[in-house]
Amino acid sequence: MSSNYEYKGVITEKELKKVFFGAISMEHTWNYERMMNDGYLYAMLPALKKIYPDPEDFKEACKRHLEFFNTTPHVITLPLGISVAMEEKRAQDMENFDTASISNVKTAIMGPLAGIGDSFFWGTLRILATGVGTSLALQGNILGPILFLLIFNVPAFVMRYLLVFAGYKFGSDFITSAEESGVMDLISKAASILGLTVAGAMTAEMVYLTVPITIGSGESATTVQSIIDGIIPGLLPLLLTGLVYVLLNKKVKPLVIMFAMMAICVVCAYFGILA
Repeated sequence: MSSNYEYKGVITEKELKKVFFGAISMEHTWNYERMMNDGYLYAMLPALKKIYPDPEDFKEACKRHLEFFNTTPHVITLPLGISVAMEEKRAQDMENFDTASISNVKTAIMGPLAGIGDSFFWGTLRILATGVGTSLALQGNILGPILFLLIFNVPAFVMRYLLVFAGYKFGSDFITSAEESGVMDLISKAASILGLTVAGAMTAEMVYLTVPITIGSGESATTVQSIIDGIIPGLLPLLLTGLVYVLLNKKVKPLVIMFAMMAICVVCAYFGILA
């Protein structure tokens, strides 16, 4: 894939290969605050250094890729390739390129990409590799663990390698066509809306907060939580997420927020206020 593509900017196959190798350690710096952001920037560094020879432009780009990001690690090179192409386009036309679109596109694709990646690699390929490896290992065959590692990792690494070039080619061609047709602003807005939708869905799915307090007795008894859900389902997780967002904007450290929430939840759960 890479050898048949004509590179039109400063990025070459050499830089994209470095991005691929850098992405292998993506989860080594995974954190609870911004998840894959450190690994994402580390993988981008070879390309960013080539794209932005000016130190200030380079620093700005680095800060841009320290934002929250998380998806299936085996497909991470696809958004990395797209980001490289978008950064390269931005460097060629800094005055007119909408820099926010880089973050918007990343946010928009990480959710759907994680769904596809998790289903294939964790839900299908890993199960297949485990089945083959375990059946042989139970018979005392040394090929069991070897085949498990090969069946899972060979397709995973091949996919990572191909996707970095596919992402770069797609990003470069797509951005050029979008700029020529004048729909780049529309795409940026659509990506931003989709990204916010994904963030909202993640809040409703991953944040759990209920009030089990019961009102009344017998068959007519009802819980405070059911009343709240009757007004706006998922209201409490939304309010909690909003509170955390406000605290983060006020420069409250994430660890302070985390330990404070743990303490409050333990106390409220003990007294039956929250569940």
